[in-house]
Amino acid sequence: METKIYTLDQIDEAAAALKKGQLVAFPTETVYGLGADATNVEAVSHVYEAKGRPSDNPLIVTIADVATLEKFAQPLSDQVKLLIKTFWPGSLTIILPLKKDALSKTVTGGLDTAAFRMPANAATLSLIRTAGVPIVGPSANTSGKPSPTLAEHVYHDLKGKIAGILDDGPTDVGVESTIIDMSTDVPTILRPGAVTEDQLADVLGTVQGNKHKVGANETPKAPGMKYKHYAPDAQVEIVDHPSDFKAAVDWAGQQATKVGLMATDDILAKLDVPANVETYSLGADVAAASHLLFAGLRHFDLETEVATIFTQGFSNDGLGAAYMNRLNKSAGGVHFTNNKSVDK
Repeated sequence: METKIYTLDQIDEAAAALKKGQLVAFPTETVYGLGADATNVEAVSHVYEAKGRPSDNPLIVTIADVATLEKFAQPLSDQVKLLIKTFWPGSLTIILPLKKDALSKTVTGGLDTAAFRMPANAATLSLIRTAGVPIVGPSANTSGKPSPTLAEHVYHDLKGKIAGILDDGPTDVGVESTIIDMSTDVPTILRPGAVTEDQLADVLGTVQGNKHKVGANETPKAPGMKYKHYAPDAQVEIVDHPSDFKAAVDWAGQQATKVGLMATDDILAKLDVPANVETYSLGADVAAASHLLFAGLRHFDLETEVATIFTQGFSNDGLGAAYMNRLNKSAGGVHFTNNKSVDK
């Protein structure tokens, strides 16, 4: 299959492909998603095949208006309506109980709930409206690899497996949306993102903020809770404190292989970097680092041959919670401390 790169003036053509049951990757403000008609079971099954995604890992349903949401979800509570008013379009995914048989179990991972999102990207909202159907929207990458923040990332992973990619340049946020479960008695964050726990608490009052994993025999209610995610071929190691970077660089300089180093500009400026260490700037702060994290991991995956990637950690609050959630999964919990790698 030839994978076409659609420009923004070819949205009609991309929408036609979706209506035919084909797969089209699309841009959002967070990462690129992999679209298929959410009401077409065969098309949705091809999403799992293209990504190599486990069948019990539910898919997000991406919509362009609240009327579509109301066709599938049970009547919306006042709290849900307030979330929609406050954060949509935007980087918040909301899990809701479904009307009976409203969506295929292929979409929901066998559950009676589904995750819904309205992204803040004009091109994708136009794509959905033109197609006339909601679309599933998992990240448009090979399952387990860093999420794509450029159309080129999607093409690398999925060329020949999907019909096309709607290219709208680099994404703005760089980490996937926050997921909040509104099907439970207490609203629960299942995945942190750009919409923070404090922002949600300001709207909802009480929020449960730490349900990010499930057991081996549980069915996850949201993506990213069970399976390995965001991992490049090289081993990522988290450097928690700026004071540890000198030791990490000293260790790297003793290696026979190349080593990658991802950190903010202020840290990179203070380091005497050996010849075998390649650096990648994470910008000035955690917001920039969140935007650049996946792009940096893919840089080392696609363009260099490194065995280890030392990556800066941040405080686990605010946007840092989303950044560290992705980085910890990418590293498999491996941290560099006192000249050695340790699991935490």
